[in-house]
Amino acid sequence: MSNPTWNEELRLQTKGYLKIAGLDEVGRGTLAGPVMAAAVILDPTANEAYYLDLQDSKLITARKRECLALSISRSAIGIGIGVSEHSEIDKLGIAQATRRAMVRAIDNLTSKPDHILIDAVPLPDISIPFKAIIKGDSLCRSISAASIIAKVTRDKRMVEEESRHPGYGFANNKGYGTASHFHAIHILGPSPIHRLSFNPTRSMIENKSH
Repeated sequence: MSNPTWNEELRLQTKGYLKIAGLDEVGRGTLAGPVMAAAVILDPTANEAYYLDLQDSKLITARKRECLALSISRSAIGIGIGVSEHSEIDKLGIAQATRRAMVRAIDNLTSKPDHILIDAVPLPDISIPFKAIIKGDSLCRSISAASIIAKVTRDKRMVEEESRHPGYGFANNKGYGTASHFHAIHILGPSPIHRLSFNPTRSMIENKSH
């Protein structure tokens, strides 16, 4: 698999867009915790050695993600984080909650972009020009950087949730549906941060009510 490139960013710069944000989210498919989005503006013309290591966050180790997140944080023109908590996901559904987290990430950018490159999810209600790119985190360096920041930030949040809600293995599973996580839900019931609209928690609640 080839590494992400600056092709999209450089193409947009020739059209006059100078601050281009990559945007991605993490946590859509978890059973617990928030969905978290990150927006990152990098300078494609900067001579940053770590640019060559940018990749879809799912394809690199936790330790490398953390190192890259530190480098991104030090060199980025702007970074914004957006969160949609489990309660909002239950209320709105994961698709709408994800879009809200992404819009919040844009709103929270420390430097305002004039164009956005998004991993797969179109945001038709925003006023900034954008392009949604399928598998963008594997193709576009700005989106790769956003995926890394989102993943590292959410993972740290879930480690913190482990101390608040012990017994579910959040520090290891990050809220995803592992066998041990399913077992913990069966024994302990859902925690305060589980998504009650998602299976298996929804099924367990329905079964207990019958």
